[in-house]
Amino acid sequence: MTTLGQDNRTESFSALARELIGFSLPLILSGILQQLYNWADAFIVGNVEGEVALAAIGGTTTVVSFYLMAINGFTLGLAILFAQKYGAGKSEELPRLLSTFAIGLCAVFSLLTVAGVLLAPAFLRLLHTTADTFALAADYLRIVLLGVPFLSVYNVYSAALRGMGNSKAPFYAVMISSLVNVGLDIVFVAGLGWSVTGAAIATVISQAAMTVFIILYSSRRYAGLRFRLGREAFDRQMLAEGCHFGFPPMIQSSITSAGNLVLQNFMNGFGTQTVAAITTAYRVDTIVILPMINLGSGISTLVAQSKGEGQERRALKILGVGLVIMAVISLALTALVIPMGAYLIAMFGAGAEAVAIGEAFFVRFASFYIVFGLAAAIRGYVEGSGDVVYSSFAGITTLVCRIVLSYALVGIFDNMVIAFAEGFSWILLLLLYVCRFLQKRRR
Repeated sequence: MTTLGQDNRTESFSALARELIGFSLPLILSGILQQLYNWADAFIVGNVEGEVALAAIGGTTTVVSFYLMAINGFTLGLAILFAQKYGAGKSEELPRLLSTFAIGLCAVFSLLTVAGVLLAPAFLRLLHTTADTFALAADYLRIVLLGVPFLSVYNVYSAALRGMGNSKAPFYAVMISSLVNVGLDIVFVAGLGWSVTGAAIATVISQAAMTVFIILYSSRRYAGLRFRLGREAFDRQMLAEGCHFGFPPMIQSSITSAGNLVLQNFMNGFGTQTVAAITTAYRVDTIVILPMINLGSGISTLVAQSKGEGQERRALKILGVGLVIMAVISLALTALVIPMGAYLIAMFGAGAEAVAIGEAFFVRFASFYIVFGLAAAIRGYVEGSGDVVYSSFAGITTLVCRIVLSYALVGIFDNMVIAFAEGFSWILLLLLYVCRFLQKRRR
């Protein structure tokens, strides 16, 4: 590690590209495997039980995402803090930071899980879930929410490992979890005929397995990530620091999820075929855009480490390399998804009408991937610099834009308005991050 304040690294473009790709690739693979939870549930349930069961699982997506995005948002901020402390040579503070939030987030999200289980029918009624899917959706939602406390602990450990430069361990954990989930889906749904209930049980068990693995791995591999339960495991100073970094992205993620509930309600008005088509399309899209999202996370982590070391010039080089790689990836994904959209929707057991709707959605939606990718790269730099408050502001602003455009333009684009509204909101997001970056450089 170089002396703080010095800027004596002269790494080439190719060296930084290898480092960024090497760090981001396990994150991308981890994200893809995590999404296999929902893919496996939807694929097996859709093909075994039919389109109504498929729509039932899709109808719970926004509620579950509310919890997951809150956890992911908070631990995104934690990962930046871990990386800055690690880059600054403050490794002795990492165990207290880890224990404080592993305990704290597990407690908080356990309470929120209980509330979610009790209020599941109310959430679904609020979303105007269609009558033919309501009972199945309620069963699925009540069970799958039980995995939320496990995910909170997993994400804290994952944030610590990523901040220390280890992106492979979370990938190993998710790989184990995905194998467990797919295997149990086959047994519970296709074998025992437990329908959406079996899919939900498989998901919870797989999430518990993932969490146990990453705790055991971390405690055995890193002495600095071991702690004992007790008074010293919860540190108020670490709590304050972590909340400073974690709350802004968590609030933004939670508001985004709340906005998605509004949009889910809006989408439900188009009928079961549109719900099945677009929720399935978003399930595919969630995996497709993971390379862009996780490359952005890789940029954020490496920028945070460089900032912690006082290497401002290196942080800028990482951004430049990231923008080039991001442009290539986003254009490649656009070229892949547009001609394959119909096949991807059909593989989940959707009917002919739903497939046609999904195909039309992808043609419009994927055209904006390049905009999203560039925004994700600059966002990584901004967040890695510690500017998580502005990032949250940008996310909330674009969400409001997306909701307003959905209702304002529905008369023009009909059910395709969902694709156009999100694409236009990405343009706004890119402009906001470009303006912030230029502002920071002028300073």
